[in-house]
Amino acid sequence: MRIRVLTFNTLFRGRAHARMDALARLVEESDYDIVCLQEVISPLILARLRRATGSFPHLARAWTFPIVRGGLVTLSRWPITRIHFQSFIPARPVRPELLLNKGALFTRIRVPGGYLTVVNTHLSANMDMDWSPYNVYTKVEQSELNQLAAAIKRVDRAEPLVAMGDFNVPRDSRYFTTFASNAGLQDAMAGSTEPTYRPDYADIGAIDQLLHRPGLSAEPLVVFKDEIRLRNGDRAHLSDHYGIEATLAATTRAGERPTSASA
Repeated sequence: MRIRVLTFNTLFRGRAHARMDALARLVEESDYDIVCLQEVISPLILARLRRATGSFPHLARAWTFPIVRGGLVTLSRWPITRIHFQSFIPARPVRPELLLNKGALFTRIRVPGGYLTVVNTHLSANMDMDWSPYNVYTKVEQSELNQLAAAIKRVDRAEPLVAMGDFNVPRDSRYFTTFASNAGLQDAMAGSTEPTYRPDYADIGAIDQLLHRPGLSAEPLVVFKDEIRLRNGDRAHLSDHYGIEATLAATTRAGERPTSASA
């Protein structure tokens, strides 16, 4: 099994239609098999994306009227056999993003050689950009990471699984490494602190993540770092985030159970 994947936070505001059109063209012309997007909040934006990505006939998302639940959308060129949305338990402080009903979108996909569970997620933002232990947003993110790890562990351990998205937690944070260990996942980026959030917005580093279970290998790359040309000729960045793409390959033989990830 060799599967090409992408995770990307699309940024819901600021010329969203034009940027989504450009993203859709890139995705449609790519060799990606599975694409996980965050902040696709509007059903109108989602419809626009679907019209322009005909080579991805399979779609996973959930609804919380009148928005796309959690802003999470997963596109696949391979058949989807199961979809489940796991909501995070709302926690104070009260803030607008609670209206998104954030969580994780679990999608089981039939790929060549078997099945792959894809977890697309977007955690709460740390509005203070302060990941000290006593910060209120740090506590919210820790709780969501614990909930996400518990949900991942409920998926059969023999099932290949990849988790990706906007974690809003820096990759070099002990909260992230603790999550990876608790969930039995390996960091595809191997702890790299190469930024995935544009530094002209804020210097918060590598907050988008791609992890996988033992039994898979990954060759990741940070992408969409440069400006692109929109249909009207203007140049713009696709988002305030960069994307992460990867080639996944099976390292476990059929019928062999993978060993646990090391802490």
